[in-house]
Amino acid sequence: MHRNTGIRIFSLGLFLLFWHSLSVWLGDPQVLPSPAQVSNEMSVLWHQGKLQENLAATGWRVAAAFGLAMIIGGVLGYAMGRSDTVDAWLDPWLIIFLNLPALVLIVLCYLWVGLNEFAAVLAVTLSKVPMTTTIIREGSRNASSALRDLASVYRLSLLTRLRHIVLPELFPHIVSAARTGFSVIWKIVLVVEFLGRPNGIGRQIHTQFSLFDVTGVLAYALSFVICILFIEFAIMQPSEKRVGRWRVDAEA
Repeated sequence: MHRNTGIRIFSLGLFLLFWHSLSVWLGDPQVLPSPAQVSNEMSVLWHQGKLQENLAATGWRVAAAFGLAMIIGGVLGYAMGRSDTVDAWLDPWLIIFLNLPALVLIVLCYLWVGLNEFAAVLAVTLSKVPMTTTIIREGSRNASSALRDLASVYRLSLLTRLRHIVLPELFPHIVSAARTGFSVIWKIVLVVEFLGRPNGIGRQIHTQFSLFDVTGVLAYALSFVICILFIEFAIMQPSEKRVGRWRVDAEA
């Protein structure tokens, strides 16, 4: 554990060294500013309050779309996995939305609903639901029928079945859907903001791009990347390890 942490820190140091060396070699901060220059710009934006404001706006959209997509995709995926009839009805829709580019969904939502917060969250949610549905459907299909028969014999309530049978069985797939979806959803949110929101990291990147300010682009982008890395290492990876322990205990 400690060895892996050291390797990650050393690898990050190599990345920063490579970035700094490339910046020195190019010799033009308008093309590639150094890590120190970007860090200084982030500090300025933080003291001005702009960084926190836009991080909060983007974070809210990510959380809202992520939560809705996990709930909707989880319900649809479970229903499709447990019922061949439901699967037959919804599978064509799932295939269509899986292959529909996120950019098309974003543009259509803005055209049909308007340039507002609801359209932004709706576009991101629709882009994420198919992936979640597919993963949960496979988990539901592979669920143990013996446990469900046992629940029927003992006439367990719906809430008890959900808590002690359904969710534990689907938990590895839920974590997988969450991790793969989260790695995509925040990128889609940035595109949504880039195209039609007045605030957020994506909008600020658009503004800095209009000004040809590479330092500003990197400052806003890296600030959000740092937040994503924190969530990855503090939440996603520990959850995945917990799933691994659950599987080991189950096999034992």
